[in-house]
Amino acid sequence: MEISKAVQLAIVFSGVFLWIGMLTGVWKYWQIRRSELSRAHYYVDIAHRSSLLYAAATLTLAALSYFTILSEDIALWCVFANILFFSFSILVYIIHGFLQDTSNQFKQPHRLGHLSLPTWLMTLMMIALIITELLATAILLMGTILLFLGK
Repeated sequence: MEISKAVQLAIVFSGVFLWIGMLTGVWKYWQIRRSELSRAHYYVDIAHRSSLLYAAATLTLAALSYFTILSEDIALWCVFANILFFSFSILVYIIHGFLQDTSNQFKQPHRLGHLSLPTWLMTLMMIALIITELLATAILLMGTILLFLGK
């Protein structure tokens, strides 16, 4: 059985995100146990939950990549683009959870530890994330729909 690079990459990263979700779950539990309010830091919780959600999302990308009529290169780029932004998001959540520097990364000034990020940078990053994730996923989805329609 030959499995494309796009499917392989998506399956591996689905496992990586699941594992990160499990590790951040331990971190979350540790913080809950040590907290007087029995709560973890906001971004530790977000890192945990988003990792688990991205694991499932990446597995969905694997399925779409498997069934698509698109070329292997296009499917690989679509999967890679999504994984890049999923990974970046999880990393940012982990950093905020570790630094405990904010409970809302979009609140101005945009904090990253002792640094303040310019609003234009946050806007640019979010626009890039939105366009890339929506477009890459739409391309994979259309390739799969076309297969199922017999095109």
